[in-house]
Amino acid sequence: MFGIGGSEFIFIIFIAIMLFGADKIPEVARGLAKGMQQLKSATDDIKSEIHKTAAENGFDKESLTGGLSEEVIKVKENFAQIMENSNDRSFGLDKIKADITSELSPIKEDIESLEGPIKRQK
Repeated sequence: MFGIGGSEFIFIIFIAIMLFGADKIPEVARGLAKGMQQLKSATDDIKSEIHKTAAENGFDKESLTGGLSEEVIKVKENFAQIMENSNDRSFGLDKIKADITSELSPIKEDIESLEGPIKRQK
């Protein structure tokens, strides 16, 4: 329970009894429960107010994400296709590596040719 063992739980109960006394523990527990309930209620009220205001102004989940979910699905499909065709040299990971290397080579050359007070050591 909550990532603590039995001995830790017993120790916590023992400390609580020492701090509050046996007669005060039920009152403390009721107060904590009431506070947690009020916090949950306030959070739910804020959420419902935000959703209501967003709906009144014409905002919904789809308009806010701007079709992001569709793009994620497309990326997943493309990645699955790449993994399926990874043995095919024209479409597989070798082509991706070559594309990345061809893009990075000019950048690497530009960085290595920089001159100034700070130079890259070889």
